[in-house]
Amino acid sequence: MQFFSLPAAAALSAMLLLGGCVHPITMITETAPPRSQAYLVPKKVAYVMTDADRDLEVVTPGGSGDRVSYYPYRDLEKSIRDALRAVYRDVVVLRTAGDAKANEAAGVSLVFSPRIKTDSSSSSWISWPPTSFTAEVSCVVTDATGAEVTRVRAVGNGTAEFGEFKGDFGLAARRAATRLTSQLSSEIRRNEKLR
Repeated sequence: MQFFSLPAAAALSAMLLLGGCVHPITMITETAPPRSQAYLVPKKVAYVMTDADRDLEVVTPGGSGDRVSYYPYRDLEKSIRDALRAVYRDVVVLRTAGDAKANEAAGVSLVFSPRIKTDSSSSSWISWPPTSFTAEVSCVVTDATGAEVTRVRAVGNGTAEFGEFKGDFGLAARRAATRLTSQLSSEIRRNEKLR
C-alpha cells in the first residue's frame, strides 16, 4: 500500500479541484435579423416557452478538461423571438401550446414549440472557454387548434480562438446564437406553409 505525503496529497487535491471545473457562460446575443415592416407576414404568431424550459441548465465540454454551464432556453429566447419578429407582424409568448380557446381568443394563427440542442468543445489544453459551439433549434409549428402545420429546424455554429476571448468567455456560443437566429428566420420565410 502506498501513502501520499501531506504536500503530495494537497497538490493532488488542488489538481482534482481545478480539473473538471464548471464555468458559467451565456449565449445571449444582441444581433437580430433585419425587420422590414413592408415585408412582414400580417399574422400574429406565438412561441412556447415554459418556466421549466427557462430553468433548464445544460453542461457541455470546454477546454483543459473543464466544462461550461448555461441556460439554452433562457439565453436563446431572445434569438427565437427575433427570428419570428423578422418574419411576422406580431409575436407573443405562451406558457403552453395546447390551449386552443386562448390561442383563438388572442388571434394567434401559428404556434412555434422550440426544442433546443447544444454542444461545445475546445481545441485548447490551457484555457477553459469553448472554442467551438453548436446550437440547434427544432420547432413543431401548429395552428391555433393544435394541429401540426409543419416543422422547421435551424443550426448555428460558432468558433472563437484564445486570443479573441478578452474576458468574453461565451464568444463562440454567442456567435452560434447569431447564426442560429439568422438561419431560423430564413427557414421560416422559405416555408410556404408558414406564410
